[in-house]
Amino acid sequence: MPGTVLLLAAAPVGRGRLVDAASVLPVLAAVAPSVLSGTDTATVVELADPLEPQAVLTRLRAAAAAPGPLTVFVTGQLQLDRRQHLPHLALARTTPATVRYTALPWHWLREELRLRPDGTTTVVADLHADAESWQLLRGRPLDCGHNIALYGRVAPPPARRTVAAPAYMKAVATILRSGHRPPPAQLHEQALSRLDEEDGGPGAGLGLAAPGPVPADPHTVITACVQAGRHGDADALAARWERAAALAHGAASEDALHWAEVRADLAMFAGDAARSCRAWLSVAATRLAMGQAADALAVETAVDRAHHQWGLIHDPERARELGSLLAELRGRVPGRRQGALDHVRRQLSQLQTQA
Repeated sequence: MPGTVLLLAAAPVGRGRLVDAASVLPVLAAVAPSVLSGTDTATVVELADPLEPQAVLTRLRAAAAAPGPLTVFVTGQLQLDRRQHLPHLALARTTPATVRYTALPWHWLREELRLRPDGTTTVVADLHADAESWQLLRGRPLDCGHNIALYGRVAPPPARRTVAAPAYMKAVATILRSGHRPPPAQLHEQALSRLDEEDGGPGAGLGLAAPGPVPADPHTVITACVQAGRHGDADALAARWERAAALAHGAASEDALHWAEVRADLAMFAGDAARSCRAWLSVAATRLAMGQAADALAVETAVDRAHHQWGLIHDPERARELGSLLAELRGRVPGRRQGALDHVRRQLSQLQTQA
């Protein structure tokens, strides 16, 4: 499956700059996208010294929503929001007094990656901390959430009036330019071993090495969301798998239709009968368009479930709209329950009197 790579290099302009973050981008850009992502093909998005946190969030959100593996390379500096004591990734306009408004909160990155399937996301980070962030992180290590693999290094503030080089990320890029991407943990160890004495060596910083979980059965994760009442999260996860299946095998493939059926059931569990009915109608129509027989079990099941959910819709306008679609399908797929089409027609007739 195609991968996605986000290259993010950010640091303040002017005297507040601790690291020349953007200097690593040409080295990373020289690496083939397939090597950066560890997949056969990949889309690469580059952000160099961005100005606005919302703009970064938009790109991050789009990358997090993409199906397939995701790798985020982050180079920059951390500054502390003095009011809430939360680390932020400083952007071009960030100053110590404006961190809350001009920097990207690190927890935004965590939140956007939260729904990524286990085992599909890796963050590689080379970060230099200001004095306050450095003190905080020595007792509270940086992380990206339990489902994300994180590797890298947080370096202490450089000497006064000195702008550091992103030595760790340059080491990563140099290794990848060979044309081979080792497993993330091995890549991390090789990069640490390449840090030269001028940068203080690996012992001068805080190592980041969180391998993340192995890929989990998405059905298990979705079921847990439903049981916890997190219906929106469950549907978002299933939608991502549906998009991934459609991209890999086609929108009318069995894999994609399976996830469409899962989403139809999730709408039922969430109490959204109209959404569930519409989803089952779409599945049935797709199967018929593929040439499946009207009496095929998968087709009959889809229409029967659409019919059942239609009977639970309380909004007359929606019921009339979906009832017309259901009646058309019932004409082609009468099912095994005698009188199903007549039932739809009678109900539709009653709904028309409520207009």
